Amino acid sequence: MLRIHFTPEDLTRVRVAPGPDVLWEITNSVQTLQRTDGERVFGAWRRRVRPRLPESRRLLTPLLPPHGYSPDFLTPACGDRSTLRSAVDTLLGTPRRRLRTELARLAGSARLPPWVSSLADGDTDTLARLGEALHAYQAEALVPHWRHVRADLEADRALRTRHLMDGGTEALLTGLGPDVRWRPPVLEVTYPVDQHLRLGGRGLLLQPSFFCWPAPTTLADGDLPPVLVHPIHHTADWAAPPAAAGPATGRGPLGRLLGQTRADLLRATRGGCSTVEAARMLQVTHPAVSQHMNVLRAAGLTTTVRTGGRAFHLATAEGRALLAAEDHRTGRGQGAEPRP
Repeated sequence: MLRIHFTPEDLTRVRVAPGPDVLWEITNSVQTLQRTDGERVFGAWRRRVRPRLPESRRLLTPLLPPHGYSPDFLTPACGDRSTLRSAVDTLLGTPRRRLRTELARLAGSARLPPWVSSLADGDTDTLARLGEALHAYQAEALVPHWRHVRADLEADRALRTRHLMDGGTEALLTGLGPDVRWRPPVLEVTYPVDQHLRLGGRGLLLQPSFFCWPAPTTLADGDLPPVLVHPIHHTADWAAPPAAAGPATGRGPLGRLLGQTRADLLRATRGGCSTVEAARMLQVTHPAVSQHMNVLRAAGLTTTVRTGGRAFHLATAEGRALLAAEDHRTGRGQGAEPRP
């Protein structure tokens, strides 16, 4: 059990991460790739990714076993993490003393290959190889699915924000799923080992993670900036081949309720899409997409995130519930979202 101890000040300093943390997604996905559970969510992704992984993945799997301890330096809590390159640069700048300490702890629970000794010594060539392995893994395992990762995390952030607005910090904490229980002033999290994290006024960052499975996780070193990384909902067809990943069109219950174009647009936003992508998929004009999205947004079924001059649309929790009800009634996608 992980027990996170809050002070009154900490309750005012709970934050939701603004987006995916690429190094957490890499580390969690490497671990999830080695597991066999979560077949309904990750099975198709595992089967597609495993044959494509570069040989450099052999540098990552020993450092990130599917169960138990993994080093904190692989997910730095400080420094520039705005891009993968900057995040990897921060990781590679880990002080030698910390490398030795964390890798020695890992060696106490797992048999490590000889090259890890060079990594613990801060050898520049070994560190460079690790950096290259992170970039290569991300390109093969994550980039093809990054649109779904981003969309589902944005949907989760919208849901957390709604919990916070409707019920405050306690509603935000209690809404993190069945593995989390709020017993004031302690947040109890299902965890493989007993660990206490005393916030002491530092607050807590809630970091949603697409590949975190099956329960939340955190850093082992309680002196590092506190973070709780937690699983999220997954779009049912997120790992499907591109040709099969588009919106399900055709007449159905939602078409009769909303109108066919709006129903198709709502289906498109299940995995997230831009105005340009929606117009191309549905073969309608950009102004038509914007007009219909305005109606869906006003009804609370979609939300729109604007970044870099582009509008990115995704279904809200209410919109996803409506789509799930249609799936259930028509026999599509039953059991596709096993976790709350």
